Amino acid sequence: MFVQGPVPGFRLFLVILLSAALIAADARFDKLTAVRSTLATGLAPVYWLGNAPHSFADWFSGLFVSRDDLQRENEELKTRLLILERRALKYAALASENNELRRLLNSSEVLDDRVIVGEVVGVSPDPFSHEIIINKGESDGLTAGQAVLDAEGLMGQIIQTSQFTSRVLLVSDSSHAVPVEVVRNGLRSILLGNGDSNELDLVHVPDTADVREGDMLVSSGLGGRFPRGYPVAEVNAITKESGEPFVTIRATPKASLNQSRLVLVVFQPEQRSRPQSAPVEPADEEAN
Repeated sequence: MFVQGPVPGFRLFLVILLSAALIAADARFDKLTAVRSTLATGLAPVYWLGNAPHSFADWFSGLFVSRDDLQRENEELKTRLLILERRALKYAALASENNELRRLLNSSEVLDDRVIVGEVVGVSPDPFSHEIIINKGESDGLTAGQAVLDAEGLMGQIIQTSQFTSRVLLVSDSSHAVPVEVVRNGLRSILLGNGDSNELDLVHVPDTADVREGDMLVSSGLGGRFPRGYPVAEVNAITKESGEPFVTIRATPKASLNQSRLVLVVFQPEQRSRPQSAPVEPADEEAN
């Protein structure tokens, strides 16, 4: 007896219908996620076997790396390490310079006088002379006698200028003196350098004067050399000897005399107003 099987066109229709149902179930109802995950898990060994020849070839070739190749690779790694270390040092220097500029900017905002930023480009080789060279000079309007500060306090004053540089005498030099006053009570005195960049001497202070350790000393403005109110030093030691009319007072400079690389040069009010006063002279002559 002969039995006729299903019509081929009907089989194709069933396959298309089943495929459409699976696509709709996956797209609309997300019903085949578990099935897809199971199939992927089952096919994992197939993926591994397919990649096994390439992995084995890499492992096998690695067993026969020559000594020259290892040395060359080692040299390349050392060179790259040196380059990265140099960049790290450069970035650290840039970050330090950025922080110093920020401190200077904050310091200049507090000052009433106009300032210009300079950079230390040289230090006096004489151990008995505390002087530095900055990269600003007459072309920038600098003159002898201008005060020089860092972000923390008074560093010294300009004593000589050239066209593009200036020589600065630090407050720690033994020939330098700054008229100062105690912030707490306004007591005035003279702060002298003694050749030690970490210590200054407050002189001519009677033993009855009210000076304490920790007192802040600022420029008093007397003599017209330094503007008033700039931090100069902080009292750190007071020694009283019986029978002596004056006490020995040591103070620590506020400025980082041996470390600061960027400085502020202060223009006093008469220097700022000088360009504005020049045009007034012809009018005065005509009035006469």
